[in-house]
Amino acid sequence: MEKITFTGDNGDNIEFYVVEKTTLGGVDYMLVTESETEDADAYVLKDVSKNSEEEGIYEIVDDEKELQAIGQVFQSLLEDVDIK
Repeated sequence: MEKITFTGDNGDNIEFYVVEKTTLGGVDYMLVTESETEDADAYVLKDVSKNSEEEGIYEIVDDEKELQAIGQVFQSLLEDVDIK
């Protein structure tokens, strides 16, 4: 599993494992988790960066409708994962 490092607003590094990536409506999303081997919380991240920016800027999706829509996409891509 791919491991990526994000820098938080306070400058701390946060590491996640990328479970899956997809694009919906021209927007890139990632399903990430903090642990590669254990049952762990998963987060859906949305790329909010502009084309002119060198590095990607991701935010956690917190809009319920958007989260349900992208959750269904990830669930269909990952047959063995139950997303709640």
